[in-house]
Amino acid sequence: MNTASYELLAASQQVLSLLAAFVGGLVIAGALVWAVRVGMKVMDQEEPRPAPEDQPKLPETGAVHEMREMREPDEIAKVSRDGERLMPYQLRHAATRTGKDQQRRRWLPGSSGGFGSGGPGHV
Repeated sequence: MNTASYELLAASQQVLSLLAAFVGGLVIAGALVWAVRVGMKVMDQEEPRPAPEDQPKLPETGAVHEMREMREPDEIAKVSRDGERLMPYQLRHAATRTGKDQQRRRWLPGSSGGFGSGGPGHV
């Protein structure tokens, strides 16, 4: 084989790989067009979107405001080994309840700071 035949073989391989990339791109583009058309058909079969008057509205009293309260743990009653076990319907829906004392705890000088604050802690 001479140099010309090697060049012809290399050029034909480049043309084949270019052709394969072009055909692959066409297949991907065709798949995307098909997916869009199927999506449009599905959207046409769905129920219509709600009208603006069907959208939720604020109550007449205005927006609901944030409520701040002090919470305390709601302990579960202890049951002895011989007693009846607690059933799920006997438990409350939350692990905390509204505290009896609603006064905010204030920082006291000499008490500990936040975690990692470098303060001396309780003195």
